[in-house]
Amino acid sequence: MIPFAPDLQFLAPERFLLLLVPLAFAALYLVRHRRRRAYIVRYTDPDLIDAVAPRRPGLRRHLVAGVYIAAIVLIVVAAARPALATEVPNEPTVVLAFDTSISMEATDVTPSRMAAAQEAAHRFIEVVPAGVRVGLVAFDQTARVVIPPTTSHVVLDRAIDRLSLGQGTAIGEAIYTSLDLLESDTPADGGSAAGSIVLMSDGETTVGRPAEPAAREAERRGIRISTVAFGTDHGSVVVDFMTVPVPVDREALRDIAETTGGKVFEAESAQEIVSVFEDLGEGVGTRTEPREITDSLAIAALVTAAVAAAGSLAWFARIP
Repeated sequence: MIPFAPDLQFLAPERFLLLLVPLAFAALYLVRHRRRRAYIVRYTDPDLIDAVAPRRPGLRRHLVAGVYIAAIVLIVVAAARPALATEVPNEPTVVLAFDTSISMEATDVTPSRMAAAQEAAHRFIEVVPAGVRVGLVAFDQTARVVIPPTTSHVVLDRAIDRLSLGQGTAIGEAIYTSLDLLESDTPADGGSAAGSIVLMSDGETTVGRPAEPAAREAERRGIRISTVAFGTDHGSVVVDFMTVPVPVDREALRDIAETTGGKVFEAESAQEIVSVFEDLGEGVGTRTEPREITDSLAIAALVTAAVAAAGSLAWFARIP
């Protein structure tokens, strides 16, 4: 693979040796043209030629030959597999697993854990690279898909604003649901599921399947889970007129991330969680991949050859 221009490269440059073919045709054409002209001038009376064939092909003959050779050149260039450098996301799909348990009502983070987390999620969506699909999973006593992976920021923002709270914290179920969502987003070519999960929570698993086997299943599938432990150790909520402490279970979330090779984040303020989600969004990143344009050049070669054939038929009643 060699570069040809800043955004253009050829994946099979050795095939440019085939350019010797159109060069050979061009050389043979020039040699035959000169020999033919010399023969005519030597053995034929010019006045007789003008009288018998006053309208000779002239430049039209050369034009047809030139267009035909250009078609062969385009075929050779197409055979060299031209490709444009294209930016693609490292992770085509990211699932944001959002804790909507009642503990997110705690106001140890201003104005509340829930409001601050929603603001951070909006920021995450803003900074992910173009082309990255983001899905939204909410979990409390169960886990549910709120929005399948999409690139529409408007749809995601509206869904985040509509999140509501419920009893329980089903982290394990959230992981399994996110994995299934990534699996359903598998490319049409049959490749394996690709993407990652960002799991934000402030508590420990209280309902549903345990988080540990869910994390191991994610590891088996090659899916990284980055966790964000959000809140302080002094948070509390009022349930049935009783104040219930809701400290953050940082250790459980750390274990999930470490099991899957993801990143571990902790945030105790609205500013910190926005910063964390910015880092997560920007961390998705992009890479440059070649996108072949061989088909376009092959079509151009076909059109060029057709033009040469049409000209030859119209002017000389034959195909070159």
